[in-house]
Amino acid sequence: MTAVRTVGVVGAGTMGQGISEMLAFNGLDVYMVEQDEERLNQALSMIEQSLDKQMERWALTSAEKKLVMNRIHKVEHLSALSECELVIETITEDLDRKLDIFKQLDDICAPDVILASNTSTLSLTELASVTAHPERVIGMHFVYPVIKTDLVEIVRGLKTSDETFNQTKYFVENTIHKNGVMVFESPGFVTTRLICLFINEAMHVLEEGVASVNDIDSAMRIGYSFQHGPFEMADRFGLDAVLAALERMFREYGELKYRPSFILKKMVRGGQLGVKSSAGFFNYDKDGVRV
Repeated sequence: MTAVRTVGVVGAGTMGQGISEMLAFNGLDVYMVEQDEERLNQALSMIEQSLDKQMERWALTSAEKKLVMNRIHKVEHLSALSECELVIETITEDLDRKLDIFKQLDDICAPDVILASNTSTLSLTELASVTAHPERVIGMHFVYPVIKTDLVEIVRGLKTSDETFNQTKYFVENTIHKNGVMVFESPGFVTTRLICLFINEAMHVLEEGVASVNDIDSAMRIGYSFQHGPFEMADRFGLDAVLAALERMFREYGELKYRPSFILKKMVRGGQLGVKSSAGFFNYDKDGVRV
């Protein structure tokens, strides 16, 4: 297997930042694409904050931080990814925009370059359908927070080749040192499907007045060793992202258990999206720390 050294990351939101930081930390050159300079600068400053926090915990030296930052390159056009050996798309769950990006990437990148998507609910087969080489399209679904979570769901679309899958698995396990699990395409895959149901059920429990937000979170955190309870988890994923995932699964499966809780819809309509808006079920400072 040829070692990948240069990776393109399309989208510099929360997941794009986490993936770019993790790739650079593993010694790879990262070309991070966003629509404008302002978003790119904001993403770089968030990555720097994340590295600073690790330095405070003695998990990183200032020299290592500098190396990581120097490996991340800001680019505003997909055409800059023509020399990348792997590209990971990580924009919001908007099918039309993703289709447009894959169509462009298929023209820009050499035919043997793997095009991966970090989608959690959309169809890889559909994303691959707009490309001339659908066999090289695959899902690499990272779990938030990327730097700390050692899992990647490697998702095969209908036409994903064995070679693409094997190369992706090798990259996940040997280059970025994470555990890869193979998943066949299905809305929500494994992690999103199960965790969104968990979060949605917690909201139904809250709606019924069974227990408070704090007590539900404490029960699951203390009782079952979750790092965060369902409400803080939802805040950190982004309530809008949880809602979008549930709505897509509800449409695809047609089962009532995926119907989003009314509280979730109300909070998203009110702009309370969690950490990204500083307020969700809990309040957060600019560094994403609960206050």
